[in-house]
Amino acid sequence: MSFLPATPADLASAGLSPGGLDAVIVTGDAYVDHSSFGAAIIGRTLEAAGYKVGILARPDPDDVSVFRLLGRPKLAFLVTAGAVDSMVSSYTANKKPRSEDEYAPGGDPRLCLRADGSIGTGLKSRTNARPDRATIVYANLCRQAYKGIALVIGGIEASLRRLTHYDYWSDGMRKSILLDSKADILVYGMGESQILAIMARLKAGASDLRGIRGTVWAVHRDPTEQRELKNLFPGALILPDSASISGADPDSKLKYAESFALQYRNTDPHVGRPLVEPCGDRFVVQEPPAFPLDKEELDRVCALHYERNPHHLYGRFGGVPALAEVKFSLLSSRGCFGGCSFCALTFHQGRDISSRSKEAIVREARLLSALPDFKGYIHDVGGPTANFRFSACEKMEKRGACADRLCLSPEPCPNLKADHHEYLEILRELRSLPGIRKVFVRSGVRYDYAMLDPKGDFLEELVEHHVSGQLKVAPEHVSDKVLALMGKPSRRSYDAFAARYAELNRKAGLKQYLIPYFISAHPGSGLPEAIELAEYLRDTGFVPDQVQDFYPTPGTLSTAMWRTGVNPLDGKPVYVARGAHERALQRALLQFKAPANADLVREALTLAGRADLIGFGPRCLVGPGPSAAGRRPSNLSSRS
Repeated sequence: MSFLPATPADLASAGLSPGGLDAVIVTGDAYVDHSSFGAAIIGRTLEAAGYKVGILARPDPDDVSVFRLLGRPKLAFLVTAGAVDSMVSSYTANKKPRSEDEYAPGGDPRLCLRADGSIGTGLKSRTNARPDRATIVYANLCRQAYKGIALVIGGIEASLRRLTHYDYWSDGMRKSILLDSKADILVYGMGESQILAIMARLKAGASDLRGIRGTVWAVHRDPTEQRELKNLFPGALILPDSASISGADPDSKLKYAESFALQYRNTDPHVGRPLVEPCGDRFVVQEPPAFPLDKEELDRVCALHYERNPHHLYGRFGGVPALAEVKFSLLSSRGCFGGCSFCALTFHQGRDISSRSKEAIVREARLLSALPDFKGYIHDVGGPTANFRFSACEKMEKRGACADRLCLSPEPCPNLKADHHEYLEILRELRSLPGIRKVFVRSGVRYDYAMLDPKGDFLEELVEHHVSGQLKVAPEHVSDKVLALMGKPSRRSYDAFAARYAELNRKAGLKQYLIPYFISAHPGSGLPEAIELAEYLRDTGFVPDQVQDFYPTPGTLSTAMWRTGVNPLDGKPVYVARGAHERALQRALLQFKAPANADLVREALTLAGRADLIGFGPRCLVGPGPSAAGRRPSNLSSRS
């Protein structure tokens, strides 16, 4: 076996001619045949079911002829922007174009697949070959290439934009991406079961794709229909009309908060109901979420044939950088019940945990250890949260997650079962395998969950065996008010963990450091909260090399707060630092020692009435200097 066909030469090698494929996957990423890459998973899943599948990876968006490279698929084009929303991939939180793309050949964002089957810059020599809103662009080009072709969209971009949503880059609301792309159906979440159901119907000649869990479809409104919507769509929840939530006025924003809350409370497959959103002359219908794969199904998907390398097209460019961290990593689980407000996992993978068996993980580790470029190091054993292997409690496992409370925040639920025994068994067996020198845990460890483990042996073994000198954790902030809005545990929880981590390192005679991540200007954080975080950094002596500005990406609770100025789940007002200048002030406070930030830090402290922190004393954040120039921005508040 080899790579899925990605060029005409690949088709010929497989004994196929253009037009001989059942499906062609179009993706904004370079083709890496590895189980960490969505296009490869979907392609191999369909191949295992007997379909002939090709991949058009990172096609030139200015040349429709590229979309004819593999011929007209017999059943459908399957379109995804790639592993990351195309706008997030291409722009920073401050809307500046990124200079690199780790999912591009050699990390060069200019490179794409051309009509002659080679890799190079496109017809218009773009600075970024991945187009803005790539799903929409690729879908429309598929339609141009072949009229009447069936079109399925999916992946993270489609998943998180499946209903009317706030778009940070245009600072406005956009309707469902299903309508803009003119696709026949949208797959949201992890799509293995959905795509098999869709392809089976297309193969049987069916035109009706309704009723498949984990999908979104649209139907035209009948202007003569007199029945109420609740009778037109029995059992469904009716969302506010798209037009009513798309304005910039306060009423529209509150309507959007209402719509988002309904969506948020219907992300669990056990209890989620169909959602119907009126939009112009259409109804957009979201079916309930698909159930996550069970252990056997997930094992089977991960055990499919993967080349575990980038396609040979990219050899002269040095491959694809995104593979480096995951090539020798092992997936342990999917899903996350952590419930962080700024994370889209609730809307994409869901809160249910789906884990692989210990036997399957060990088998894959043996396979990795036999690869010629394996150096003895397993880079990671994890998932969205490394130390989640089971559902949070028996109720979640059988009846789904609670709609109106989180498992860990602001305090752990009394029903939560913190259990690391199976994860520890896996780590122990992996590090005992011949040829494996070290097994690291680099995907996020939920430290508050680890601290709840009654045995306490997980943290001990993590420190002794699975840290590579630095353990990256994500407290995100220190203000309890902001942490509550983030869906994170209190500062007290992180302080207790940091103390325990230091104690365990002393006990083991190791010098290993905590590297905490912090977010500036998250909803709820005004200048007082940013100063509270700066003082914490001063007192702990930690100097962050990088600071992540809050990024209002589609599909997150935090983004809904950013848009509306309220918490959609309780309707309470939330302060939002919208202006670029205040965002710069908050970011500067987190890096107050940088000389380039001195003027901004002084300005922020003056505006907040904290001139006591300007000077040469031990508690001061910045020395005295010239007064900050410029008038106070109209939206700037020293109160949060």
